[in-house]
Amino acid sequence: MSLSHLAALLTPDARCVLAFSGGLDSTVLLHQLVCWQRQHPQFQLRALHVHHGLSPNADSWAAHCQHLCQQWQVPCEVLRVQVDGHEQGIEAAARDARYQALFQHLQPGEYLLTAQHLDDQCETLLLALKRGSGPAGLAAMPSQRIVGENTHLRPLLTFSRQQLESWATEHQLRWIEDESNADCRYDRNFLRQQVLPLLHARWPHFSAAVARSAALCGEQEQLLDELLAEQLAQLTDELGRLNFTPLLSMQEARRHALLRRWIAQQGGIMPSRDALLRITREVMQSREDAQPCLHFGAFELRRYRQHLYWLAPQPSLSQHSLTWHNLSQPLRLPEPLGELQASHDSPRLRYPTDDEQVSVRFKAQGYFHLIERAGGREVKKLWQELGVPPWQRERIPLIYYNQTLICAPGFFITREGAASNEQGWTAVWLQQQ
Repeated sequence: MSLSHLAALLTPDARCVLAFSGGLDSTVLLHQLVCWQRQHPQFQLRALHVHHGLSPNADSWAAHCQHLCQQWQVPCEVLRVQVDGHEQGIEAAARDARYQALFQHLQPGEYLLTAQHLDDQCETLLLALKRGSGPAGLAAMPSQRIVGENTHLRPLLTFSRQQLESWATEHQLRWIEDESNADCRYDRNFLRQQVLPLLHARWPHFSAAVARSAALCGEQEQLLDELLAEQLAQLTDELGRLNFTPLLSMQEARRHALLRRWIAQQGGIMPSRDALLRITREVMQSREDAQPCLHFGAFELRRYRQHLYWLAPQPSLSQHSLTWHNLSQPLRLPEPLGELQASHDSPRLRYPTDDEQVSVRFKAQGYFHLIERAGGREVKKLWQELGVPPWQRERIPLIYYNQTLICAPGFFITREGAASNEQGWTAVWLQQQ
């Protein structure tokens, strides 16, 4: 092994962050990056060690990583995470927690490097086969991908574990052996310990052949991405909502391909074919007045009118109440709703009288008359006319004077809240981006 695989991915002045577990793979990659840095002094490198707390040896592993990085003059930070394996199993939960922590600690423009190798790629494809994945899942792990403002690189994907062991032996490297790697209750360990040795004994180049298959699946997916990008852009609005009506007249394969790519754009995990069928039957084809909701990990898929929404669960604020004591000061709303400010540029609200207290609530009931509208409306009808989805209605701040609803900033003003002369104010809702 030389360092040519790094030269193919990195510029001499790149800023890189290594996910450093202390195991063989990441130790070899760290050593190679340190060698690269000696050749390219402008290259910047630091390491992040994720402490899952799942092993009694976790503290000693973190200490080992910090000590080795100190020896090689690489800054190293330990990130502690909580892992809950009840919903998706320990393996998947630990992986998700690890990547979430790593990406949260990247600076814009930094590269994240992880040390998966050829045998890991083979295991990933076999696990995807076990799950019944399509081409996207069978594409396994790409050597590089864009995540937000950062690029994730896997420089060792073309090298076998045996080649990494040879590098470690040649350079007298020391690494951690995770005791859980011998536990065949975990699917990946079962493949690594019991299945792949048999396959390699019969077909020595099995992992390399599997990697070629994964690469071919990846090429097909990339081509589909390019062919469907324009149509998906036409169906998706600036809020990320998907207009699903045209999908209902498409062939199933095309509809599913578009749904997968839309979900990927929203940051969701790849849905199974059964999940895509449920989206069609239970969400897109549900009654017009229905409020369907499907759960995908930490997200929800909902429908309102002709659009699909991909949402993080949002707790209702219907029982929440805030007092706005001083209109000259902004009022901070519950996270992540932002704040309310009083503006005097366009006075549309009357000032409260001395015996009226200004409060903000998130629920209204009853029949209301709005300015510039004839007749009254029930609050449910108001939200429907304004096109506000049901799950958002109890997260919109409503301004009250005592028990009288005055306005919903940006949506409506009641007759009881209207300014009768040029004296007045306007409530401005500054939402978090």
